[in-house]
Amino acid sequence: MTALAGSPRAVEPQAVADLRVAVVGSGPAGLYTAEAMVKQAAADGVEVEVDVLDRLPTPYGLVRYGVAPDHPSIRSIADYLRRVLELPRVRFLGGLCFGRDVTREMLLACYDAVVYATGAPLDKRLRVPGEDLPGSAAAADFVRWYCGHPDSDPAMFELDAEAVAVIGAGNVALDVARILAKPAAEFGATDVPEPVLAALAASRVREVHIISRRGPAQARFTPKELRELGEAPGFEVTVDPAQTDLDRFDPTGESSALAESDRRVRGNLAVIREWAGREPRECPRRVSVRFWERPVEIIGTDRVTALRVERTRPEAAGRVAGTGEFTELPVQLVLRSVGYQSVPLPGVPFDERRAVVPNAEGRVLGADGTPLAGEYVSGWLKRGATGVIGSNKSDAAQTVRALLADRARDARPAHRADRAAPRLAELLAARGVRPVSYADWLGIDEREHELATALGRGERVKLCGWDALDRACGRGRAARAGARP
Repeated sequence: MTALAGSPRAVEPQAVADLRVAVVGSGPAGLYTAEAMVKQAAADGVEVEVDVLDRLPTPYGLVRYGVAPDHPSIRSIADYLRRVLELPRVRFLGGLCFGRDVTREMLLACYDAVVYATGAPLDKRLRVPGEDLPGSAAAADFVRWYCGHPDSDPAMFELDAEAVAVIGAGNVALDVARILAKPAAEFGATDVPEPVLAALAASRVREVHIISRRGPAQARFTPKELRELGEAPGFEVTVDPAQTDLDRFDPTGESSALAESDRRVRGNLAVIREWAGREPRECPRRVSVRFWERPVEIIGTDRVTALRVERTRPEAAGRVAGTGEFTELPVQLVLRSVGYQSVPLPGVPFDERRAVVPNAEGRVLGADGTPLAGEYVSGWLKRGATGVIGSNKSDAAQTVRALLADRARDARPAHRADRAAPRLAELLAARGVRPVSYADWLGIDEREHELATALGRGERVKLCGWDALDRACGRGRAARAGARP
């Protein structure tokens, strides 16, 4: 493997690898793919090199910029992914924007196989009147803000609203509500950037509504996340006790059937019923969980002033219908958390309806439905935004099995028969593009630990913005090519 400038791996392998693979995306899907590639190839006696590319100068994707900072599991997952990046046959190339700094054609010319694993960065919309008013935003944007994503403006959320509605019944909605309701002091030892911590400390939020269009049995929460919300300090969680009566709100019997058959649903119901049975107490903030309601209009002139919701009722096939009973909630901020979807990569086939790359067991399919030589997909871009972080591991293993099976069948890949094909480093150098190496990332990592020590704020404080990241990894504006969106 040819080492780029700044790479910690200066030792050149004695022989050219049998298989060179590029993985586009350094989040969990991409790094689980790299790990599976190394392990499965070794088991097959294949010498492999894996380059993991990312638009950002920092690896780990969703683990770094999508998981709430007060989750203790972050460090263990990041540590696991770090060990993948430190495998001898894996290399990190950050700061490369696909379609601008590197193209599909470049990667196919330089590698035997390319695996696309860029996740699902786009939020789904509510499609209701008023959704584009100031004060209406995607929960994904709020998550990126409190996680310190470099694309996020630190001033994006001032938290001057007294009441907030979070639309959605998944774990991201719980994270968002918990971040809004917890005292800012609880985040002092976490890695949230300084401007975010200051905004949380100045927050005027006193009430948060979590709104689900279905009932507690259909909610996508997990019991662990629900318990974390209820155990967090500084606020009270409330639920209308009547909504825990499954048959009252769902005469179809679907809710009761789910409670009998699904262990997760039973765990959720146990937590929700415990909340419903609590005696009211005085708290500076409150989180109310509201089931069987759907947003129909976000109200306001210059900015959000209220949310209009309609009571729902279950119908056949898991659908819900409106009952004509409406309520207006006086809120000044609405955050939608109703799902994520992938976006097309330049030149790569994309199913607009399903928002995935069309594939068969990870093999990218062309317009005629046949696999494209040397192209594969993994993670949410492959199957849609479903499952938890760990779900990507088995998904990646399936893609790698398909890749290695194709390699065994076609010992000489049709799209790159010339074993003297150029290295990506050579093509980038010719264009004056210097990727961020793993050593560069370690410079960012070290600076964030130093900042935490200087501020007395735990183990790490994230650097805020592109310029700070560039300085920490030794790249100026001229060295960055197309890293910004």
